[in-house]
Amino acid sequence: MAKDKIAYVCENCGYDSPKWIGKCPNCGQWNTFKEIRVAANQPVGLSSRRDAALTAAASFTSVGGRQANRPYRLSEIPAADEPRIDMLDGELNRVLGGGLVPGSIVLLGGEPGIGKSTLILQTVLRLRERVLYVSGEESPHQIKMRAERLADGQGTQPPTAQGPTAAAPQSAGDHMLLLSETSLETIFENIKKIEPQIVVIDSIQTIATSSVESSPGSISQVRECASALLRFAKTSGVPVILIGHINKEGTLAGPKILEHIVDTVIQFEGDQHYMYRILRCIKNRFGSTSELGIYEMQSGGLRQVSNPSELLLTQDHEGLSGIAISSAIEGIRPFLVETQALVSSAAYGTPQRSATGFDQRRLNMLLAVLEKRVGFKLMQKDVFLNIAGGLRVTDMAMDLSVIAAVLSSNVDTPIESGWCMCGEVGLSGEVRPVDRIVQRIAEASKLGFSHIIIPKYNMQGLDASKFDITIHPVRKVEEALRALFG
Repeated sequence: MAKDKIAYVCENCGYDSPKWIGKCPNCGQWNTFKEIRVAANQPVGLSSRRDAALTAAASFTSVGGRQANRPYRLSEIPAADEPRIDMLDGELNRVLGGGLVPGSIVLLGGEPGIGKSTLILQTVLRLRERVLYVSGEESPHQIKMRAERLADGQGTQPPTAQGPTAAAPQSAGDHMLLLSETSLETIFENIKKIEPQIVVIDSIQTIATSSVESSPGSISQVRECASALLRFAKTSGVPVILIGHINKEGTLAGPKILEHIVDTVIQFEGDQHYMYRILRCIKNRFGSTSELGIYEMQSGGLRQVSNPSELLLTQDHEGLSGIAISSAIEGIRPFLVETQALVSSAAYGTPQRSATGFDQRRLNMLLAVLEKRVGFKLMQKDVFLNIAGGLRVTDMAMDLSVIAAVLSSNVDTPIESGWCMCGEVGLSGEVRPVDRIVQRIAEASKLGFSHIIIPKYNMQGLDASKFDITIHPVRKVEEALRALFG
């Protein structure tokens, strides 16, 4: 009797090899080959079933009809913007680039329990488009209970837990159909019957196709299922939303080719001990990747935070040292961030350097600038830095507030209320200019701040009389510290 064959697949790029290799010749990564078992006595109809699944995925036509493929000149292609589906969620629309593009495939990843399924479920509950929600992890009863909780918290109607072959929607809630299934072929059969306008797969790691002899979630299964769903989305014009798991390193589970297949990759971040959730775009073929969406987790679901500064600023910090307010920008949105620092004498021989929500290597550089250029000795002191609210900020304009907070804690002198700042600090101690200074100043003025420190170079062409806030331009770190502490 023929024995099962052993193959090795790179979990990073999906490269196949008949034997184990230390370094993948395709992507160059080390120790990424995993062993999979291929049955030698595969059924005769196995390849035909795979062809049937792919044919089913490609048998859908778009609403306006699909013509045969042929080469087009650039002048023949219409330049109109792609129509988008409004998700009725301002934060999600911003991250997607203005809405969900028909025929696109979106991958949403995040930590377990962070709220991925909650976000997608409460979003599709608001829509009027016909949605097929495929769950490979939960039963329809579990989803119904969550939908009722979300409906109570947001005033929407929950979907009815009826079969996937229900008729067209007639009342509120009937537009969403639930299907608890893990077989890709069965999913395509139901899609063909229902003809949904949006398809949600929760999650891609639980879906399997009979054409691959391996368990769901394996490299080959994820790759084949994602490829079939991509073909369906592109040929039918129906957008597909995939929910994906992440591994212990924090990256999306499965082969790296999964991120290359999809059009948009969204990461849902946040600490479960905090009530804030960050929706960050990693890849987007239809918009910018620098956009950011902020939600607040509540008992009735996720609430959109249209003004992040209201949650990121502590209202009662007057008289406390080590706190500085910075005007930061993520994407197109300006908001004020509270930077907290604590400087204390080192209890051990080697001082500690810790940063939460900020790049620790950049913190070490700023501390070196303080010692070398400003003259404050921090070599024998522990320095702890925290960005309030659990937010991780990458804006270089945070440098000035980090230095101000560290120095405020070091000398135990609080910064006066009503002061905020923005500016990048160079190695020579100069305050370098930042972009979109007008939006930063306007946000600080709107929230009632009376003084703001900005780089002097940003004053070129800036009309300070338009803002109801005192602007202090500085060239060096010493000038900024002198303005803050006198």
